[in-house]
Amino acid sequence: MMCIVLFNSHFNFHFNSSFNFHLNPLIMDFKKQKPIYQQIADTLCERIVGGDWNAEDRIPSVRDIAIQLGVNPNTVMRTFDHLQQAGIIYNKRGVGYFVSPDATDKILAMHRKEFIEEDLPVFLQKMNLLGLTLDDIAKMK
Repeated sequence: MMCIVLFNSHFNFHFNSSFNFHLNPLIMDFKKQKPIYQQIADTLCERIVGGDWNAEDRIPSVRDIAIQLGVNPNTVMRTFDHLQQAGIIYNKRGVGYFVSPDATDKILAMHRKEFIEEDLPVFLQKMNLLGLTLDDIAKMK
């Protein structure tokens, strides 16, 4: 497991006020189970849902993110392609990438679907194996 903090003493990262990228440094905790481009996409989506980037905000360039994360620009480009295909960001040729107007709704829908299809079955199976009911969990508060 490798942890990379986006802001370090070797590189001063500046954006104009429309970016809000400098407010909270991204922390990437790369895991082997998931491709790096998807992990970067998840982090960028968290920024959008968390309100760091709003609809129509310009996001940092492929090159800037690649430099900050210390990854190949092709990996970041794959992330951007993935997010663009999902309708979360869009490209204005010659200007940069921007958050789509309905990005938050699309991200939440994707995460809900992933939770229901992947996480919930594992959780329910674990509950069953442990003999736990929803009432048991409610009482644990």
